[in-house]
Amino acid sequence: MTLAVGVEEEFHVLEVETGKLVPRAGDVLQGLPKGRFTTELLQSIVESNSDVHTTLDALWADLIQSRARLGGSAAGHGLAVVAAGTVPLADSGADRVTPDRRYRHMVSEYRRIADEQLICGTHVHVDVPDRDTAVRAMCTISPWVPVLLALSASSPFWAGADTGYASWRTMLWQRWPTAGPAGCFPDAAGYDTAVSELIASGVVTDPGMIYYDLRPSDHQPTLELRVCDSSPSAETVVLIAAIFRALVMRATARVAAGGAPQCDGRHEWLRAATWRAARSGLEGDLVDPVSRRPAPAARVVRTMLTRLRPELEECGDWATVRELTEKAIADGSAAYRLRRTAAGEDLLACVDELIALTRGPGGRADLAQTVVRGPRPGCAAGPWSPSGADPRPGARRPRVPVRTVRCGTHTEGGTPCAATPHSPAA
Repeated sequence: MTLAVGVEEEFHVLEVETGKLVPRAGDVLQGLPKGRFTTELLQSIVESNSDVHTTLDALWADLIQSRARLGGSAAGHGLAVVAAGTVPLADSGADRVTPDRRYRHMVSEYRRIADEQLICGTHVHVDVPDRDTAVRAMCTISPWVPVLLALSASSPFWAGADTGYASWRTMLWQRWPTAGPAGCFPDAAGYDTAVSELIASGVVTDPGMIYYDLRPSDHQPTLELRVCDSSPSAETVVLIAAIFRALVMRATARVAAGGAPQCDGRHEWLRAATWRAARSGLEGDLVDPVSRRPAPAARVVRTMLTRLRPELEECGDWATVRELTEKAIADGSAAYRLRRTAAGEDLLACVDELIALTRGPGGRADLAQTVVRGPRPGCAAGPWSPSGADPRPGARRPRVPVRTVRCGTHTEGGTPCAATPHSPAA
């Protein structure tokens, strides 16, 4: 049986002229329907919520429409929205908290963890028959969750530096006390008891702060995937949603047939596998969920699809998912492509690419037609367009080069070194 799926996407709010994060979510959301579009912890982030769908075509159209509405609203204020785990540039004040009692408490309690929550993720919800089924299915699905993170990896830069990671958002996110792989629970009662104990400890305040990579939703009859970076291209979100739905279908069918979850109670390897996916994305090895040994990302992804082919065919998704998967493997992760842009141009070119990809088809042309940046402070060059063209003869585009975090894997300027391959997986 085909299960319904829905998506929550988080977006950064940028000032187009500078390419930096700004706390202006209120301007972007002005006039947009509440519930469908909403605020987040910090005012430099907005969220969109899709409708519930049973076909990929309908979900894809929904996501494109939501992105267009957000982008159009932002453009009216000289702003843009960007779907990515992190953005290359940030400014002081971008961490301004949204006025909400719960959010203010989080900032007061968690301090720098909350202050640096300048990250965006994609959450996928898939319908499940009941909470018992959702909890029991988690053990079967969890080994494949890091592979979905690798497909989404889009956050190599943080505060103007190349971090050496494909998903630095994951490293920032996992500092929360309940973030990371979920444990193994026999049923919904066992899961709810564990959540109640965490709340009673005073470390978290409510079930909404259970930030496991995979969890039964605290307010919907769904199983929720939370591990992924926000993805610049809507097609990546559609791919991940289709694969996750197939994983849920496979796992819930096994639960319904009376099959016990294949879990040995050991989950430390899952955290290691998540780290590996965040570090490498699609440009290196992942931890194979079957052998628990290193394997090329392309092989792991294709193995996952082969296992899920019956479920994907049942939904009518097989051809689309296979095509999108091969495209993702050939093109490389968003993180890899952003690094390539930074190496060839600069971080502002990365910002322009993210804005264009988030807007969708025609995004780069639209951006070039509507935006001309002024000169940077201290730069004698005149205004320039995001396409790189400057209407004034002889004018030069001011550059924002990449700083490099000294992690032993990159040379100055963010250019990958020979020690760690960064070409798209073959």
